[in-house]
Parts: sequence; C-alpha cells; structure tokens
Amino acid sequence: MNLSSLLRSALLILLALGMGLQASAQAPPVAVLDAGYQRSFEKWKAELIEDRKQNWLPLVGLFWLKPGENTFGSDAANAVTLPSTAVPAHAGTFLLQGKEVTVKLLPGVRASVGGTVVTIAKLDPDASGHASVVELGSLRMHVIQRGEREAIRAKDLKSPAIEKYRGPTFYPLGPAYVVEATWVPSDGKTMVQVPNVLGDVTATPVVGEVRFRLADQEVRLTAVGGDAEHGLFIIFSDPTRKTDTYPAGRFLDTEPVRDGKVVLDFNRAYNPPCALTPYATCPLPPKENQLAVKILAGEKYDHARASH
Repeated sequence: MNLSSLLRSALLILLALGMGLQASAQAPPVAVLDAGYQRSFEKWKAELIEDRKQNWLPLVGLFWLKPGENTFGSDAANAVTLPSTAVPAHAGTFLLQGKEVTVKLLPGVRASVGGTVVTIAKLDPDASGHASVVELGSLRMHVIQRGEREAIRAKDLKSPAIEKYRGPTFYPLGPAYVVEATWVPSDGKTMVQVPNVLGDVTATPVVGEVRFRLADQEVRLTAVGGDAEHGLFIIFSDPTRKTDTYPAGRFLDTEPVRDGKVVLDFNRAYNPPCALTPYATCPLPPKENQLAVKILAGEKYDHARASH
C-alpha cells in the first residue's frame, strides 16, 4: 500500500470515529435499568399489590344514599343490601340529612365505629381525611362524597376476590420510558376540568406542568395532584388504551421535583382502581393529558377478558 492509500485510509477512519462521537454526543441520555432499579421496581409493585388487596379488591358494594332513612342489612328489601350472610337481615339505617350521615343500629346488632361499640354515630366522610369506618362482622363501611352526592362504600375482608387476584401485568421494563422532564409550576389560579367515571366533572387546581421529549415528540402533561416537594400525581391516556392498556387511562406518581426537573418513570404507570372493581369512582384524564404518542410501558390490561 503506497503513502497516498495509507493517508486516505487513515482519513476515513478518523471521519468514521468523528461521526460516531458526534452521534453519541447528540443521543439523548438513556436510563440504566440495573439490578438496583429492578429491586426498587419489584418493591414498588409489591406495595401496589398490597394496596389493592387492602383497599380495592375487598370492595363489595357502592350504595348512593337518598335523603332521610336508608335501611341496610342482608335482606334484599333494604335500600342498602349488603352481600354477606353474616350480616343480619335488618341491621339498621343510614340517615342522610343535608350532607351529614348518621348510622343507627337496631337492638341486638353489634357494630363499632373507630373501635368503639355504638348504637348511633355520626359518620365523617372520606372527604374529611379521616373517614369513620363502621365495622360489622367482616364488613367495613364508610361514607364517600362525590360532588353533591353521598354513598356508602362497603368492603368485605373475606372477599374471595383477594385470593383470586393474579397480580398486575406490565410491559417489559424499558429505559427509554424513564425520562427527565422540566417542571413548570402553576400560578395557583389555573384550573382544569377533571371528569370521573360517574359522569361528574370537577374543576381542579393545576399543580403544574411537566415538559419532555418522547419518541421525537414534545410532550406535556398536567399534574392534578401532589406537590413539587413530595411528588406529583398525573392521570393520562395514550393510544395503547385501544389495545393493551386500560381504556379509561392510567395513573402516574413521581418523585419530588429537584432543581426544576422531575423524573417520570412510565414503567410505573398503573391502572386506576376502576380496572379492578365497579365500586370505585375514579377520575379520568383531563383533555390536556390525552396523548397522541404511545406509552409502551407500565401496567397493561386484558381487553379480551374484560369483554366477557
């Protein structure tokens, strides 16, 4: 090989190396899903499963109250028919006056509220942050407020749904779906309309907005819960809802915001409780969070099984 050929070969090698370095410099950073990440994910998934077994899978009823007396018990003639043979046929009444609910037990029926046996007790709703729980055998009942309505939500600690639960199914963990977003806090006055599965629409304060790139697209999501100090709560949907994920959308919690940045780990996107039970009243994604880009990460949903 002559000197000219050697120089030409060396130049080509240098050009190739330069192009490789340039491509590497332009490539976006990709998260490394190492063994520590895997352990963290499995711990998070175990906590998700435990929360579902404690709070959502045991649900056996949601009963909207009418003004005045609403009788309850296992007999079908009651306004609130409890699905448990361990409950008396006629146990008492839930009295709705305005927005206040009082439970009254019939003589001989033993129930407790907050660990104290009662015959009558005013019940604090879930909106208070410290809902009063009526304990009657294996049943647990409390008041929920949704818009202008009040309901009794009941769960059975012995519900067979707990044992039957097969656990969540996820897409394979993908580093491309762990993204760093820019945090844009709200001015404290902006509101967004958040619908729910009941058909209600609630004007909800915007916590802020996250902005990032995914699949070569600029993406924005509005946080409707949480805060920058402790972590954000986001409800979103994407085109996978038609085939692979829950049709009504998914939830995502983040870590705290640091120096104007926040990490969104879509591997941890999860289904709302409504995917597990008809007795939940889940919020849906606001129109701002209905994405055009596919999020091929997070919890999946069995569309075929749900249609049967």
